[in-house]
Amino acid sequence: MKRLPISISVITRNEERNLERCLASVAGLGSEIVVMDSGSTDGTRAVAERHGAVWWEQEWLGYRDQKNAVLEKCVEPWVLALDADEEVSAEMRGEIEAFFGGDGAERWSGASFPRKVWFLGRWITHGDWYPDRKLRLVRREGARWGGSPEHDYLEVAGPVLACRGDLHHYSFPDMERYVMKINVFAGEYLKRQLAEGKRWRLLPTVTRPLWRFFRAYVLRRGFLDGFPGLWIAWSTAYQTFVRHSRLYEHEVRGERPEG
Repeated sequence: MKRLPISISVITRNEERNLERCLASVAGLGSEIVVMDSGSTDGTRAVAERHGAVWWEQEWLGYRDQKNAVLEKCVEPWVLALDADEEVSAEMRGEIEAFFGGDGAERWSGASFPRKVWFLGRWITHGDWYPDRKLRLVRREGARWGGSPEHDYLEVAGPVLACRGDLHHYSFPDMERYVMKINVFAGEYLKRQLAEGKRWRLLPTVTRPLWRFFRAYVLRRGFLDGFPGLWIAWSTAYQTFVRHSRLYEHEVRGERPEG
């Protein structure tokens, strides 16, 4: 099959293990693969070169800006933007091929896909983690990454087709990785609150974690994912509690007992 007019973009740093799976899933699909690295010390570059990727090096700019930097290096009229820990499923690949085999490239400016996470030995198909729909295929002209430093998203002008093929995500190989990110996300959220002049309030600090658990585990049927579904709902609620508590800590940090 003729390669499609797509640049496949990926940012990396020590992603040797993940990158092999990612690039293997798109082998022969696009006309170019563009990898932008920020200081890998493992075999990431060897994996990229084995798959024929164009290799760029760039000091870390943050997720959003790093992804915009690699987007600027792409030359094809369409871009399939992937994270190194993502994988294009057979169904998703088939939809991309059908998109260009028909009139999709004329009718649409992009295509989004549900993202499905592999966690604790199973695919998560309920709760807050699914379907985590992501815009990943875009017309390069006019496309940009927006959002916050820890929650970026791809934007494009024009209509977007909602596809059904899953984008596989191997974001958390274990519980420890998720727990480590809680403080990272909480720190970025605190920065935004301070920049907006927000003050700490007790009510949302208590009610928002409770709502997140109820929504994920009950309304979105996270209980159907067994113990992993319970762990995700509980951990998400705790993450929410930590995020909203950090502003309280900031406000009282300067206080000292007298004497």
